[in-house]
Amino acid sequence: MPAPAFLLPSHPLDPRRVDPQFAWEARLLRDLGGEHHLVGHDALLAGDARAAVRGVPAGRGPLWYRGWMLPSPRYADFAAALSERGGQLLTSPPGYASAHELPGWYEVFEGATPQSVWLPLPGAGTGAGTAGAGAGIEPPGAERLAPAVARLGGQGPAIVKDYVKSRKDAWDEACYIPDLADLPAVGRVVARFVELQAEHLAGGVVLRRFEEFTRVVWDTRAAPSGAGSEDAPGGGRDAGREAGREGRRREGRRRAVEARVWWLDGEPVLVGPHPDLPGCPAAPDLSVVRPLVRALGCRFVTTDLAERADGSGWRVVEVGDGQVSELPRGTDPSGLLIALLAA
Repeated sequence: MPAPAFLLPSHPLDPRRVDPQFAWEARLLRDLGGEHHLVGHDALLAGDARAAVRGVPAGRGPLWYRGWMLPSPRYADFAAALSERGGQLLTSPPGYASAHELPGWYEVFEGATPQSVWLPLPGAGTGAGTAGAGAGIEPPGAERLAPAVARLGGQGPAIVKDYVKSRKDAWDEACYIPDLADLPAVGRVVARFVELQAEHLAGGVVLRRFEEFTRVVWDTRAAPSGAGSEDAPGGGRDAGREAGREGRRREGRRRAVEARVWWLDGEPVLVGPHPDLPGCPAAPDLSVVRPLVRALGCRFVTTDLAERADGSGWRVVEVGDGQVSELPRGTDPSGLLIALLAA
């Protein structure tokens, strides 16, 4: 079987060029002797997967995707279109959904991650961000929020997110709930979150217990140079740009120290800082999370880990599909790419 090739997003204005956010990764792949081809991300979101993969050689065989986040239904279309051309994504559509969306991985990691409940919302199934998607999504009212809050204990702080992302950039108005006992306040934060996510809302609303983690004042302007900003791989379509804006907004604030661990076939291949804190050192204990990653059964995943402020251990903050997870500036992913090429 040939070594896997990589699929990278094409430039939105020139399909013959790689998206600038992934140009650095494309150059590194070439230096390592890897092969990459371009796919049209906008066409994937628009539901035209066959057009999106037209430039991938027929009969190519095993493939890794490294690109912008895709809603799970669009990823399934992507895999089907490649299969028609004799290509095989090494992460299956069910595997992608399991790692990418909180309801897919939560049961496996329950007890090692903050307690969570979720409420599916009609019209929020894709988070595609396409024209007309998500229009008119109604936030859950008190009659749905009250039982969810009760399942979290009915009091204490929490955060709001969807199946994939939060709105940390709007922390006080659309992310943090000071006390679940204040149901009107819960409703206001949830409603504002749904409003701001709009057509990007993925799946529904998640309420997660807030846990206090070790924090540090970290100035992202002092972070190492390298893969970053406009020349690095990213997560969602605007991940790099959003991270830059968020970094500028939050310079000098105390924030949780997180580590991102990249796993391939149940083994950690790369451990580094979270992309929000490039260069910030973190050395997580992987003894608890390792068997959980293996139990999840997904080939290529990431886990974001943070240490509890009381020193009682590391917690899983987020799980993600490794194909759409962002690398922080200053991280050398050569070992990770070499492992993927050998998978």
